[in-house]
Amino acid sequence: MNNKNFDVCASFFLENGAFAGRFVRLNQVLEAILGKHNYPLNVSSALAETTALAALCASMLKFDGLFTLQIQGDGPVSLLVVDVNSQGKIRSCAKFDVQKLEDAKQLRKTQDIVESVAHLVGGGYMVLTVDEQKGAKPYQGIIDLKGKTLAELALRYFKNSEQIDTALKLFVKTPQGESQSFLAGGILLQKVPLKGGKDVRLNEDTLNRLWEDITAFTNSLKPEEVFDATLSSTEILHRLFHANNLQISGTKNFSFGCRCSREKLLTALSSFEPKDIKDMTLENGCIEATCNFCSQKYVFTPDELSNFEKNLQ
Repeated sequence: MNNKNFDVCASFFLENGAFAGRFVRLNQVLEAILGKHNYPLNVSSALAETTALAALCASMLKFDGLFTLQIQGDGPVSLLVVDVNSQGKIRSCAKFDVQKLEDAKQLRKTQDIVESVAHLVGGGYMVLTVDEQKGAKPYQGIIDLKGKTLAELALRYFKNSEQIDTALKLFVKTPQGESQSFLAGGILLQKVPLKGGKDVRLNEDTLNRLWEDITAFTNSLKPEEVFDATLSSTEILHRLFHANNLQISGTKNFSFGCRCSREKLLTALSSFEPKDIKDMTLENGCIEATCNFCSQKYVFTPDELSNFEKNLQ
């Protein structure tokens, strides 16, 4: 599906800037990412939902570089990673154990059920990193994984790490009928601090009452609305917040983009010990390396690696 209402994030404010929000829906980005892998349904669904969360988080930040969301656990899905750069290019990938996935399905009797991200990753941690890539030290926030859904994991991060009142709802739709497309989306709202934030002329009690109303409106959003290709983001947000002085402040488009290259992989290979290089060398004397994000395969000859090492010296 190619629709202008998808692969875009709408930024908005409510109540004259008292609350800031983002609303995102992804389609072709997910097609590009998942189409490069042969992930099981559960893994694809988990990665699609995590990609939507990363797009929301990245769009709430002002940065010139790279935002990375990483979830690492001890469950059947051991790793979910999403990169979003400041130009809106997204790439993501997953690591999983096929046998552990099957064992978990049999144990929990979820053979025909798409399980939540929290169940699939198990215990571990979530890491959010902002790398300005200009020599400055990256900012990193970490929280352990406690919650039944991905939204609960993320809300716990905002509560404990950022201490900002946050409302979040995530959506994922697996391929159905003739459609082979995954769809994902989400809405995120935050209460702007009275001190140090925008000039919000509301007292604390009024702000809290409005927050309760807005949270209820957010939770009323249904999947059929999010994934209705005929509805624009503005129309959906107007349905939810028409009584809250909704102001759409802008939009940001997203697309798939991988940052791998021969030079980057050569640099990585040059850091290995000679014994490790020997173990990776094929019978024809070449070394093959495949990008985890886009599945692009690179083949390097021993001479090419040797010459590259000499140039680094």
